[in-house]
Amino acid sequence: MSSNRTTGPLIDVPRGLAGVVVADTEIGDVRGREGFYHYRQYSAVDLARTRGFEDVWHLLVHGTLPGAERSAAFTAETAALRTLPADVRAALPAIAAAGRTSGPLAGLRTALSLLGAAQGFRPVYDIDADRRRADTVAAGAAVPTLLTALYRLGQGLRPVEPRADLSHAANYLYMLTGEEPDPRRARAVEQYLISTIDHGFNASTFTARVIASTGADVAACLSGAVGALSGPLHGGAPSRALDTLDAIGTPDRIDPWIRERVLAGDRIMGFGHAVYRTEDPRSRMLREIALGFGGPRVGFAVEVERRVEAILAELKPGRELHTNVEFYAGVVMELCGLPREMFTPTFAAARVVGWSANLLEQAADSKIIRPVARYVGPQAPAAVPPTPVPAQP
Repeated sequence: MSSNRTTGPLIDVPRGLAGVVVADTEIGDVRGREGFYHYRQYSAVDLARTRGFEDVWHLLVHGTLPGAERSAAFTAETAALRTLPADVRAALPAIAAAGRTSGPLAGLRTALSLLGAAQGFRPVYDIDADRRRADTVAAGAAVPTLLTALYRLGQGLRPVEPRADLSHAANYLYMLTGEEPDPRRARAVEQYLISTIDHGFNASTFTARVIASTGADVAACLSGAVGALSGPLHGGAPSRALDTLDAIGTPDRIDPWIRERVLAGDRIMGFGHAVYRTEDPRSRMLREIALGFGGPRVGFAVEVERRVEAILAELKPGRELHTNVEFYAGVVMELCGLPREMFTPTFAAARVVGWSANLLEQAADSKIIRPVARYVGPQAPAAVPPTPVPAQP
């Protein structure tokens, strides 16, 4: 512990704030050693297996699982908010064209800011809890519409208008493909979305809370979280995990390919997690979903998982390295017809609900998040050198 003249004692913390408690929360927790995580008092995986997305959304932002009547009302409320304001819809072609190489997730940052302005979102500091909650629900309902429109425009296709008669997940697939989805695939995507709504104080969630602590509006909080999610160390792994399967190619190449990468110190995408020291429960559930579909791709993924874990155990004994959510998420999303460039945006379509719950919780506390840094540069103050005199010609 050290100190400076402004703040007094400074507390040394690990790099990346690993293991540092920065807030109390009622939203959920990740118990990495147990391989368990929950939303409020319910197992997140149990919720994914038994409830619909809208019910879990209600749980996160309202604090309770709804009964039948309230569930129907909330579903209708969110469905009515899927249609974009005319000004936002008119701007999407330009946003998609500008971000043609960077994709829908980059465009979402701009689109969210525009949505907030069009909807009249005000700083959370200046509005009451009900208004804050209403703003987050409006944004959460619009995000799938924004993402699918940006994707389709980037592909030279017309956006598909949302349908209020479809569930959140089914409507997402419908807007993406233009076709009413098979119920089985819609449910698989819904379970994926539920399982990824929230997961502790990850980088994007913490970003949303930091911005909320300044009193900024909901769109600012969410667009900042999207920016954090766009980093390849955070939200970009599902498609990369599929790239691994493609790079291996055939069963006879699994062992040599894995050994070469592990011995070279390369990371194998889809394996290992910052928190879990046992199997990621999301991966376990998604593996079950994938196995339900079956087929050569799934069988190959299961065999790759088996061999990766065996070789990692041999070459890195004592380290618990198992599949994380990204490995089977990529497999499931591919089976359900999602293009790879929409894997991380689909993750964002779920996580926007978790970000919303966290920013609402943070907004209830008026204390701004303002840590300090330890200066390690040259000793100050130093004399400022005189302005050099130009040499005479």
